[in-house]
Amino acid sequence: MARGRCNPRGRTSGTSRHAADTAEDTAEGRRAAAQSLAINPATSVVIPAIMADVEEVEVVVAHQERATLRVGDVFLKIDADQTRTDVEVEAMAMAPIPTPEVLWRKPPVLALAALPGTALGRLGEPSPASSAAWAAAGAAARKLHDAPLPPWPGRSLDEVASQLDGECEWLVTNGVLTTDVVTRNRRVAEAALRPWTPVFTHGDLQVTHVFVDGDEITGVIDWSEAAQGNALFDLATLTLGREEHLGDVVAGYGTDVDLDVIRAWWSLRSLLAVRWLIEHGFDPWPEVAVLRSRL
Repeated sequence: MARGRCNPRGRTSGTSRHAADTAEDTAEGRRAAAQSLAINPATSVVIPAIMADVEEVEVVVAHQERATLRVGDVFLKIDADQTRTDVEVEAMAMAPIPTPEVLWRKPPVLALAALPGTALGRLGEPSPASSAAWAAAGAAARKLHDAPLPPWPGRSLDEVASQLDGECEWLVTNGVLTTDVVTRNRRVAEAALRPWTPVFTHGDLQVTHVFVDGDEITGVIDWSEAAQGNALFDLATLTLGREEHLGDVVAGYGTDVDLDVIRAWWSLRSLLAVRWLIEHGFDPWPEVAVLRSRL
């Protein structure tokens, strides 16, 4: 998904959210860095053996922009926009927290090793993870946010505000949500539209992208939305629809955060997400539920 839209599912697993419209003057540098990883000679002869005895291919996600397949312990990500893949490869190399191993890359395919453990949660299901695991996710986010900034920018405050206006108008005009639901959430979202100090953000830090084994984080997937951004956006994405775990995440994060701004990002992200989900064949009910809960 192109930057400027919000990919709330990020179901490109091995995958989550992805930057098509980052500045042109950094795109070539990212592309060159990523292409240097095109084929890893040490693993290229091993991959066929890993995949040889697989009896089926699992389609993890598929829509007109991208597809992700699981073949044994290998995820094959196919993306129409190579800038997103460039960002993903470079962001994983820079991140100070565990990420999937890049096995090889031959555009438009990126092969990633599966992470150990299980996702922190699944859409529409209670999270089986412990409070300690949620706190560990908060600590991992803090470690990422304290790391040096990536060289490419994220969306500006003005871009976010402009997109929000457009999405709110679309939701009402097309009868997707009632005017009172949109108006109320647009008002709540105002608290997120304040200047922020940029940090290294994942950009789509939802529960399906954070893997745990017991109480330990084993890795974070889907880095194509990584950029300079607002730290509280990552925390809001991680806890969207899971307010019961907000305290654990904040405790693990280890510093004071403005909970009202996190809640504002819940509304803002959901308002931005609904149209994308509908247009890409996903059910937007979790985001719609968050928006309706604000009344």
